[in-house]
Amino acid sequence: MPLEMSNPPTVHKPGSYSHAVLVRDATRRLVISGQVGTAPDGRIAEGGEAQIDQALANLGAILDAHGMTPANLVKMTVFLTDPALIVPWRTKRGAWMGEHRSASTLLIVAGLADPRFLVEVEAEASD
Repeated sequence: MPLEMSNPPTVHKPGSYSHAVLVRDATRRLVISGQVGTAPDGRIAEGGEAQIDQALANLGAILDAHGMTPANLVKMTVFLTDPALIVPWRTKRGAWMGEHRSASTLLIVAGLADPRFLVEVEAEASD
């Protein structure tokens, strides 16, 4: 795979992400819109942790539909409406991604497109 994780020693050591991901000779680039806690039937999951699970399931389904896995992720941007969701997000993301560490940005925001949404995850992937 043409992805090279980069964590230069001249920058602080990252936690569960990479400071940069270099994509070499990519054959495909997949840009994924923000995924929220909405199930395929339109139901919005109850609570932040359930919405994290559903957003990751949606992201996984989109990757799978394009023959990719979380190991293809180059960048994730996460929007949370409650700082209390940071630890659950990191725990669930780690379990879902395994050893892969994409570049990542996490923001705490006042709200999302629907006030029932507590979590939104957008991503880019490549192979």
